[in-house]
Amino acid sequence: MAGLALFALPLAGLLARTPWTRLPALLSGEVVGDALRVSAVSSVAAAVVSLVLGVPLAWILARVAFPGRALVRGIVTLPLVLPPVVGGAALLFALGRRGLVGAPLEAATGLVLPFSLWGVIVANTFVAMPFLVVTVEGALHAQDRRYEDAAASLGARRWTVLRRVTLPMIAPSLVSGLVLSWARAFGEFGATITFAGNLQGRTQTLPLAVFVALERDRDTAVVISLVMVLVSLLVLVALRNRWWRAP
Repeated sequence: MAGLALFALPLAGLLARTPWTRLPALLSGEVVGDALRVSAVSSVAAAVVSLVLGVPLAWILARVAFPGRALVRGIVTLPLVLPPVVGGAALLFALGRRGLVGAPLEAATGLVLPFSLWGVIVANTFVAMPFLVVTVEGALHAQDRRYEDAAASLGARRWTVLRRVTLPMIAPSLVSGLVLSWARAFGEFGATITFAGNLQGRTQTLPLAVFVALERDRDTAVVISLVMVLVSLLVLVALRNRWWRAP
C-alpha cells in the first residue's frame, strides 16, 4: 500500500487543488486549446514516425549480425538515459539553422526545424522512438523463429513471412511500444523547449504550458496537468489488455 500511495498521493493533491468552479472557463481558454492541439498533433506524428522508422531498425538490431551492432544499439537507446535538455541541445547543434545538417537543409529546401511544429515532432521522435525499438527488438528476440522457417519452407517470400507471420506474432509488443512512444512524446518537455522553443499556438505543448502557467496562473497549470493525467490514464487503461490479462 505504501508503494501505491507514492503514485496516488500526487494525483490526490492535484485533484484537491483543482479549481472546479473555474474548470469550464479554463478548459475553453486559448492557452489550453492551443497547447492541446500542438501536443495531440506532435505526439501522434512522433508515434507514427517512430513506427515507420523504429520497426525496421528493431528488426535489423534483432536479426542482422554486423560489426558494431552493440554500439548502434547503444546510440539508439541513448535518449532513454540522456537528459532531455542535452538531447535538445544536440538536436539544435545538428539540425538548427547553423547546425551540421540544418544549415545545408535550409539552403537546399528552405526548411527550418527549430521553433516550428516540425521541430516539436523531431524532438518528440528523438526521445520516444527508443521505447518502441527496445520493445519490438525484445519481442523479436523472444519469438519462436520456427514459424517463420516453416512459412519460408512452404514457399512464402520474405515480405510475406514478415507480414503474415512475424508482425502478427509480435503485435502485442508492437502496440505496447507504440503506446509507450506516444506517451513519452505526449509528456516530453526538455528536448522540445530546447530545440523548438515555447511559442504559444506554434510549439507550446501541454507540458510547456504547465511550466509557463506555474509562474502566472496556478489554476491553469493545475487544469492542464489534470488534462494530461486524464488523457494518459484513459489510454493506458483502455489498452491494458495489450500487456496483461485482467483477473
